[in-house]
Amino acid sequence: MKTASKMKNKSDFSTINADEISHFAQDSADWWNLDGAFAPLHRMTPARMSYLKSVIGEIKNKTILDIGCGGGLISTPLARLGGKVTGVDADKQAITVAKQHSRTQGLEIDFIHGAAENLVAEGRKFDVVMALEVIEHVDNPDLFVKLCSQLVKPNGMIVFSTLNRTWKSYALGIIAAERILRWVPVGTHDWKKFIKPSELARYATSCGLTVTDAKGMVFNPLKNEFSIHPHDLDLNYFLVASPPRKG
Repeated sequence: MKTASKMKNKSDFSTINADEISHFAQDSADWWNLDGAFAPLHRMTPARMSYLKSVIGEIKNKTILDIGCGGGLISTPLARLGGKVTGVDADKQAITVAKQHSRTQGLEIDFIHGAAENLVAEGRKFDVVMALEVIEHVDNPDLFVKLCSQLVKPNGMIVFSTLNRTWKSYALGIIAAERILRWVPVGTHDWKKFIKPSELARYATSCGLTVTDAKGMVFNPLKNEFSIHPHDLDLNYFLVASPPRKG
């Protein structure tokens, strides 16, 4: 196992929202409980992995950064496929859980307690940078996208997933998921911080990135599963952006 980088002082962070981190930290020990606070993310994993494999292609030996990795729900299957995975999260307990789980699985994943800012300061670069269900929880989302752009190699890609700011996302993502179905703890999301695809695309292009793909993720209550949708971006969606290609 590689030695994890140490988290810098709080003053060094310009995208970390301490209240958001504190909220998630309350359930950090529950990351790998399939029926716990993170059960919806476990339900999303097959659809998320299907999409990631479709846009990344060959995963083996690619360097992959998972920003906001939590307990390693996506870092783990990517490592099983041969990716050289680094997971970073500002929740120290989540990183502890991720390290423990990866050891039990016999996987070498570099889990770091910190944030994108730390890795930018260290000059790190990756083939694939992922920020899945993260940007709606950070401060200064435009700066967060800029940090992601500084972490990706010239011929690499950044994969974002987040919640669209629509009436449907408020009805399903806040009212239904938090207050009626109790899928996630109340207060997990702030609808005002949801980001429209056009806004995320604007943040990306302002950093010199090119948006190369966007797909939605929808939930089928009859099958109790998520799937990728080519056009319906009203609730959850993916957006892929890449820097100018070289060579």
